Amino acid sequence: MSILKWSAAQVAKKVINNEELFILDVRNADAFEDWKIDGHKFEYLNIPYFELLDGVEDILPKIPADKDVLVVCAKEGSSMMVAEMLSETGRTVAYLEGGMKTWSEYLEPIKVGDLAGGGELYQFVRLGKGCLSYMVISEGEAAIIDAVRFTDAFTSFAEDKNVKIKYVFDTHLHADHISGGRHIAAAAGATYYLPPKDAEEVVFDYTPLIDGTTVQIGASKIDVGAIYSPGHTIGSTSFVVDNKYLLTGDILFIDSIGRPDLAGLAEDWVGDLRETLYKRYRELSDELIVLPAHFMIIDELNEDGTVAKRLGQLFAENHGLNIEDEVNFRSIVTDNLPPQPNAYQEIRQVNMGKITPAQDEQTEMEIGPNRCAVR
Repeated sequence: MSILKWSAAQVAKKVINNEELFILDVRNADAFEDWKIDGHKFEYLNIPYFELLDGVEDILPKIPADKDVLVVCAKEGSSMMVAEMLSETGRTVAYLEGGMKTWSEYLEPIKVGDLAGGGELYQFVRLGKGCLSYMVISEGEAAIIDAVRFTDAFTSFAEDKNVKIKYVFDTHLHADHISGGRHIAAAAGATYYLPPKDAEEVVFDYTPLIDGTTVQIGASKIDVGAIYSPGHTIGSTSFVVDNKYLLTGDILFIDSIGRPDLAGLAEDWVGDLRETLYKRYRELSDELIVLPAHFMIIDELNEDGTVAKRLGQLFAENHGLNIEDEVNFRSIVTDNLPPQPNAYQEIRQVNMGKITPAQDEQTEMEIGPNRCAVR
């Protein structure tokens, strides 16, 4: 039988389209338990590669013959070899090109909706890392919010849309992934905005993003307005786009809330987090569509692959927005934190411009799931 090579884009389509897939993951058990390719209708078998060196006959009964089968490893080589062994038994299987490294890096742009005057809003979904970036487009101009480090994905998309990137924003100084924001801005000749309270140690030039900042994209005058919303970081800033969408950065997610500890200041920032979630956001319209900078679990994806929900629904359904007792809130947010992101301190240093690791080092720093939330 034949061996197929699937790209990360092909696998992403199966996630977004809610298709069935059987994944044979040949990484070590601890790596698989920590982080895998999630899909609504995916099934899994984790058998470390070294256990298959003598052959795959023993696992054949566990692998369905009536479903697509994808073999996955860290960087591709082991999965290709296992796929070859399965093929020799008569099975048609695929392996993931580039392995989990490639999966971690892939971005899928999905249209969220239309804006006033013919504008559009796109969400770039990084399924392998849980990162969400945004592009606002209007009459030949674009603004990008919370771009990840794969700058070509944004510049190529802008070229395809025949728009010029005018503004680039980071809602805060990120700690779980490396930002591509200032690099995109430099290449495009765009203005790069960063909250000054998060930028006290940065070593590059930026335009301060302060409460009330408003820029207009294109002649259709789509407002991208900033709202100071500390708690995840001291400078965290949200955006209201076209009076319709609320981009919350890492403060509020669909199924969780932001963690306040990634600068080592959980006790200091937990009060800011509660103030933002329980006061500032409650002064906004319930009809705003929340668009966060991350998602944690596959169930947060809508049927079209977007991650979005009405603010009023989150006030009703999100546990983190319904902890009435402040002492209890503080305890939950500071005492039940998940493991911190891999290399988060070094990632902060990169995003401050203090260190510039090689691309392979940046990949290793980002490997793993999203860990920006308290759930």
